[in-house]
Amino acid sequence: MTPQPNPQVGAAVKAADRAHVFHSWSAQELIDPLAVAGAEGSYFWDYEGKRYLDFTSGLVFTNIGYQHPKVVAAIQEQAATLSTFAPAFAVEARSEAARLIAERTPGDLDKIFFTNGGAEAVENATRMARLHTGRPKVLSAYRSYHGATSTAINLTGDPRRWPSDSAAAGVVHFWAPFLYRSPFYSDNEQQECERALQHLEDTIAFEGPATVAAVILETVPGTAGIMTPPAGYLAGVREICDRYGIVFVLDEVMAGFGRTGKWFAADHFGVTPDLMTFAKGVNSGYVPLGGVAISGAIAETFARRPYPGGLTYSGHPLACAAAVATINVMEEEGIVDQAAAIGENVLGPGLRELAERHPSVGEVRGTGVFWALELVKNRETREPLVPYNAAGEANAPMAAFGAAAKARGLWPFINMNRTHVVPPCNISEAEAKEGLAALDEALSVADEHTA
Repeated sequence: MTPQPNPQVGAAVKAADRAHVFHSWSAQELIDPLAVAGAEGSYFWDYEGKRYLDFTSGLVFTNIGYQHPKVVAAIQEQAATLSTFAPAFAVEARSEAARLIAERTPGDLDKIFFTNGGAEAVENATRMARLHTGRPKVLSAYRSYHGATSTAINLTGDPRRWPSDSAAAGVVHFWAPFLYRSPFYSDNEQQECERALQHLEDTIAFEGPATVAAVILETVPGTAGIMTPPAGYLAGVREICDRYGIVFVLDEVMAGFGRTGKWFAADHFGVTPDLMTFAKGVNSGYVPLGGVAISGAIAETFARRPYPGGLTYSGHPLACAAAVATINVMEEEGIVDQAAAIGENVLGPGLRELAERHPSVGEVRGTGVFWALELVKNRETREPLVPYNAAGEANAPMAAFGAAAKARGLWPFINMNRTHVVPPCNISEAEAKEGLAALDEALSVADEHTA
């Protein structure tokens, strides 16, 4: 689709937004949202006709790109057939979505509880774990994001937790492995793995194993920095949880449905959790949908005991029809394998080549279409390009980098001192290279702030 400029409509859209829309995570008078006119595939455009290559996949959810015709058609067909229905009934789209998801989840995660998004999935997974074990506490990592609802935001490790942290939610944070900024002074990945596992076990010991219901981890942390865990870490967490009767929860809201080059990131590690949360890529974000994949043992807890939770729109037919179509498209078009190949052959080599030329790039990490560049002032000291949770003038170097990328037609995902490279799973090789070229130019702006 060729963007057609229409600045008058754009001005009206912007004016209505500014007058009435209250935006997430924002000081309302300090933001200037772009008015979006349309999107297709890996691109979107504004009312001035300027087109952007989307290296954010929305909020890391358009795993098959924007406006895939088969998914759009499935939503239209479902709307004409049965646009909505209460969750207590068996509905074809809901049943089929659950079946297709359960076929792809690891191990015996065969029961699917549908939610409206990832945060609600985490809320319900936590509730299930507490009821299953009869224990109150849940452990989560400091470098994490699990959602903005009450329990999920307390489980979150990043600064978005701070204003809402009740300090009474039964949450205990711990350090997960991250060799580049190791809290354990490790020299290599094996050492980092061993020390991180010992730290987790010590935390459980001092909290009291009989009080801990669950450990929740993002399989590969997303917003917190895309830190792939070292070999053996998730298996080690699984073993610790089994030893103490603790429920192991993996959050695959961002990493799932092809983003890491596997259906689920857990598939890279051969680990099956007791509960797995998902959302985003399950239907490419076309209609809000999330859920919890539940193991046989936890499902059995609620076989004759009512589960005390539910949502009015659980398994909404439009969302489930979109999920069915998305999963089928991913199979038909080989999108999971394509994500793996793009990561291995284009994004990984291309990003590492950029790192060799740009002193602002401290580390490149990722897999599939799930990458992060750690931007630093100094490679030797690893000082971040901007301070932790920087804002205003302190964040100026990252703001300048972001503006440079957008000026070159690339919409970047920026969090703190990192830029994440998270395009659609079906991005083409040519599009990926176009993005890398724009990123190359934008990183020259970041380089100006190095020492």
